[in-house]
Amino acid sequence: MEVKSRIAMFGQVATVLLATLLATASVGTAHAAQVASAPAQAGTAAPQKTDRLVVQANQLVYNRDTNVVTAEGNVQLYYQGRTLEADKVIYNRATSRVYAEGNAKLTEADGSVTHATRFDLTDDFRSGFIDSLSTLTADKTTITAPRAERNEGETTVLDKSTYTACAPCKEHPERPPLWQVKAVKIIHKSDEQMIYYEDATFELAGVPLAYFPYLSSPDPSVTKKSGVLAPRFLYNERLGFGTSIPYFWNLAPDYDVTLTPTILTRQGVLGQAEFRQRLSTGTYNIRATGIYQLDPSAFAASPYGSGQRDLRGSIETKGQFYINPEWKYGWDIAVFSDKYFFQDYKVRDDTLTADYIRESISTVYLTGKGDRSFFDLRGYYIQGLSSFDFEKQQPLVLPTVDYNRTVAVDPARSLGIGGEVNIDANITALSRDAAYYESTGTRLLDKAYGLYDVCPTANPAKPNFTPPTCLLRGIGGSTERASAQITWQRKFIDPIGEVWTPFAFARFDVEGYNLNTSDTFSFTNGSSTSVIANTNQSNFFSSNNSLFARAMPGIGLDWRYPFVAQTGSVTHTLEPIAQVIVRPNETDAGQRPNEDAQSLFFDDTNLFEWNKFSGYDRVEGGVRANVGGQYSMTFQQGGYVNALFGESVQLAGTNSYGVSDISQVSSQSGLETTNSDYVGRFALAPNSNLSFIAKGRFNQQDFTPETIDLIGRFSIMDFSSSVQFSRYEAQPLVGYPFTREGVLLTGRYNFLDHYFVSANTTLDLKPYKYNTTTGAYDTPLGRPKLSVLGLGVGYNDECTTFSVNYSQSYTTASNTEYDDKTLTFTLTLRTLASASGSSALGNSVVEDGH
Repeated sequence: MEVKSRIAMFGQVATVLLATLLATASVGTAHAAQVASAPAQAGTAAPQKTDRLVVQANQLVYNRDTNVVTAEGNVQLYYQGRTLEADKVIYNRATSRVYAEGNAKLTEADGSVTHATRFDLTDDFRSGFIDSLSTLTADKTTITAPRAERNEGETTVLDKSTYTACAPCKEHPERPPLWQVKAVKIIHKSDEQMIYYEDATFELAGVPLAYFPYLSSPDPSVTKKSGVLAPRFLYNERLGFGTSIPYFWNLAPDYDVTLTPTILTRQGVLGQAEFRQRLSTGTYNIRATGIYQLDPSAFAASPYGSGQRDLRGSIETKGQFYINPEWKYGWDIAVFSDKYFFQDYKVRDDTLTADYIRESISTVYLTGKGDRSFFDLRGYYIQGLSSFDFEKQQPLVLPTVDYNRTVAVDPARSLGIGGEVNIDANITALSRDAAYYESTGTRLLDKAYGLYDVCPTANPAKPNFTPPTCLLRGIGGSTERASAQITWQRKFIDPIGEVWTPFAFARFDVEGYNLNTSDTFSFTNGSSTSVIANTNQSNFFSSNNSLFARAMPGIGLDWRYPFVAQTGSVTHTLEPIAQVIVRPNETDAGQRPNEDAQSLFFDDTNLFEWNKFSGYDRVEGGVRANVGGQYSMTFQQGGYVNALFGESVQLAGTNSYGVSDISQVSSQSGLETTNSDYVGRFALAPNSNLSFIAKGRFNQQDFTPETIDLIGRFSIMDFSSSVQFSRYEAQPLVGYPFTREGVLLTGRYNFLDHYFVSANTTLDLKPYKYNTTTGAYDTPLGRPKLSVLGLGVGYNDECTTFSVNYSQSYTTASNTEYDDKTLTFTLTLRTLASASGSSALGNSVVEDGH
């Protein structure tokens, strides 16, 4: 007799617990087939407590005769994090099989989704067959096949399948993806976390490009797995053709090794090994690179290149560890055979600077950060990487300590004083072997190689190693300094809206230096010789060693009176600003070493700074007023206009900026006169797609521009660009005898959704020619010159990145300038492979110098 029970909820979803399934390996099929709502037979033990299969459907039908449960209408089955959805699901309790059809979809616990016309699975979803499947994995890769077999949840075999990381075209889904791999069979073994491809073909835009009888790759869930990584290719005139085949060796979950041999047709085998380890408090890595060169003569002779060196290489290490959430320590260190190694072999290193100054900075540090405090203990070892660098002139900074803390003062506990106190401290110890001289006016280089800065010696009996004909950029010897400053300030707003900010500070310094006046360094090339003698430092100081202290107290007042008006949707703010600082004269002004305060650029950004020197070695003294004002317009849509103008005036005492030191830092800065030059800024940004800023310094007497910077950025539809024009008048007293003027242009255009072209260029409008006879950069070239050029084209979407870039820049060797041209390409097929390469297109001689 057939007994049927129907449940129809008419628009509501019925939730029924159907079965108690396998929870452990010992639970058998009999338990899996028991239905939670069915009564237990007499004499049988109660079923074990296991995971349950939960079903939601509009209608359920249970046929007791056939032991089949049928669910129809928005069916959803949940089991162990998996979800099976379909229009209709049939569960055969006798065979423990689940059949799903009609918009069938299986969602795995990791987020992968498989669509199919029909699922034929065991009741734990671990084994079975799938027809016409399409799987979208958690990392957005797609696998399709007309049929697949799943075995115990560990192995899935897909027949005549395809694999791609590209999304289908929204407008034309019938088109093939940009790239895909077609295989007669794809086998995914979950226990091995590997995917195997048999009889595979790589297609680009539907066109077969490569055939592979066998391929394998880690599945998308793998973050680390031993194996061969994507090869890289390169070409360089000095290296030849090269191929790198990295091998990643996953030794343990917390450490691994990557071995990268690079075979170079001209130089041999460049070997690289990198060890990485992750500990409970941080990570570190060690990388070693080396080569025995087959053709050292491909590189320029020393000191313009590595010369006839056979063995070249480097060792680098980087680490960072956290003591607690506020404190960390670490290091970033590089040691190499010669300063040209990284550039010649394009070795990546974290110590390399990313700006125009090529140098490697090794450091160790201990850093702590609080809500309003900061501590940093650090040491630096600097290695110059350009041919103009003389390593013995590079400093060793060990240690340097910075501490800063800001404390809010409660008026109730400070007799009504209130405000804010800032404590700032620094300790620096620095040493170098050779003094670093540089001539003022025309730049003079050594006569031996034309690489190293020297000063004029027209009269050997009385060398001109004294200001203003010569600068001492860094002392040969050692210097130590400890500085501390405590500052208080508080802001008041009076009834008419004036903003008054009184402040007070006290600065203390203890400093000592010891000059090395005994060492001399000679450069000889044939009959030409130049000398850098440390003894000439004595011309810059009253003694060769000294220990002294200074104190710089001061008080001041900052006044601002913003006038605000509203006209329609525009807010106008006019704000006059005046600031007065009273303090004694700078002690021993210009008589001490200056290592960290050599960058002084007076503009709108530091007009209202109490001390405009960039470092601790100099401090502003005397009574000074900074005056100016700014006007702003802000629009409801978010745009703005801002203008600022002002000057700085020495009211009493000695003007620190009018006193030269060993590096002439304040000469021709615009601050050396009683009334400074004027500085101003105009900024305009009507919307987020367009901005313009103009800033400059103008002569105090005739208002002629001393410095000009014009910067514009805009973005229209798919085109974005920026342009910068800068012009700086000559400053012969600090080593710039000619006007500097140039233009920087960048642009990028995105088209056809995923394609782009880009370009950048730096145009030197006032280049100079190097005079090999006098050893000086002393002749204006008389016409603009292209200094840097970059062109690029590429494609970028969710699965593919491809770019080709051309770069052109200038290098100097043997007193001759070369036009360095390089072509690079990169290709990344997401989840599948990546490749990159570069080619030097040859170095052409620039006849007119630079």
